[in-house]
Amino acid sequence: MALSSTLKTHLMEIINPANGQVIADIAADTTASISSKYQQLLQGQQSWLSVPLPERIARLSRFHELLGQHQDRLAEILTSEVGKPLSQAAGEIRGARGRIEFFLQESEKWLADEWIAKSEQYGEMIRWEPLGVIANISAWNYPYLVGVNVFVPALIAGNAVMYKPSEYATLTGLEIEQLLLEAGIPADVFYTVKGGAEAGEALLELPLDGYFFTGSYRTGQYIRQKTADKLVPIQLELGGKDPLYVSADNADVQAVAQAAVEGAFYNAGQSCCAVERVYVHESVYDQFVEAFVEEAATLQVGAPTQEGTFIGPLTRASQPSFLAEQVADAVEKGAQILFQPPLPEGTDSGYYFAPVVLGNVSHEMAVMKEESFGPVIGIQRVSDDEEAIAMMQDTPFGLTASVYADNFETAKPIMDRMQSGTVYWNCCDRLSPSLPWSGRGDSGIGWTLSYLGIRAFTQPKAYHLKGKFSEK
Repeated sequence: MALSSTLKTHLMEIINPANGQVIADIAADTTASISSKYQQLLQGQQSWLSVPLPERIARLSRFHELLGQHQDRLAEILTSEVGKPLSQAAGEIRGARGRIEFFLQESEKWLADEWIAKSEQYGEMIRWEPLGVIANISAWNYPYLVGVNVFVPALIAGNAVMYKPSEYATLTGLEIEQLLLEAGIPADVFYTVKGGAEAGEALLELPLDGYFFTGSYRTGQYIRQKTADKLVPIQLELGGKDPLYVSADNADVQAVAQAAVEGAFYNAGQSCCAVERVYVHESVYDQFVEAFVEEAATLQVGAPTQEGTFIGPLTRASQPSFLAEQVADAVEKGAQILFQPPLPEGTDSGYYFAPVVLGNVSHEMAVMKEESFGPVIGIQRVSDDEEAIAMMQDTPFGLTASVYADNFETAKPIMDRMQSGTVYWNCCDRLSPSLPWSGRGDSGIGWTLSYLGIRAFTQPKAYHLKGKFSEK
């Protein structure tokens, strides 16, 4: 089929953010190749649906095994193109395997025919049918974790998947495709689309049966507008400006600071659910700030392949300057830099940014209002829980919110008032495959994970049965 724009053959440079060197040249997809892949997926989806559900699950189980068998090699590839420390890359793959295990164990239960009423002469049943051919437009910061949230349950449910990895994680996307094929997923059921924004635009022109995107608010808003007239499911997992509140009800402030540092700086802060702003009750503010800075000073910045590195390079070349602008804006408006170590030797050619801790911040500053997506954090003093709630809610985003307090009775009323898809008590920056992952406001629409994330890739069909019938 014709697409509104014509993509020509060109090579994509895959750059190692640790040193700025080109590590691979990949031929991007063209208009013709994307159209051809779509047509093949249309045919392949029907054949895939005829494969019994237990067999589809078995093939995804094989994919789960292959991820484990090739973990070290896959982690090295991931680190080479996104700059994630090697230990964190391996941890991401292990985490993805844990989520796949959930889908393998739970899908048959939640995709089974659901009988609502049965009698000798009448029956009511819901059948969960696949959407068809869907687009999975994925992200670079956690390509395995955000990817398996979509394509694994989608494939199990009987869909075909047009998978577009971020151009910053193309090599990882191709490895995922190869392992799925090795696991027994037919070639005409899962295709990788290689390319940048132009390739993504081409997907929006296709008459796909659903669009599942993880990325920025701006791109998500564009996808929603571009596909609105299709009247198909659109799911957008977007960004966040996730707050963490340290209440007066905390005896071990040191432990809270340690948890907050990891929540803010893990993966160099390049997580949609990273802690991006901290509010601290004035009674424990000084103690918390001292402990936070002390803990931040222990984080090793350096080459992602170097043992002990916690913060490697940022993935995109433009991000260090963006973060520097946020810091400069905050300082100009009265913020105090509490911690900003010099970058270590040997980082000049990479996309490195030393972690920054800011005090005396306010909501007049971009760093407390706009998504940073990097190792920068502002810590604001508040007088009581009510002020903390007001500050935490002063955002268009609604992904996660964390409350640290010794007593649940202190934290629960605060969590109950948060307009976010996820709330945490005495933890942060974590997901469970058993619970839905969703956002509110500018953090997106729809959900993955949990039984809801299994059924997100299906559409219900209602059966009204009158007369003698079989349950098969």
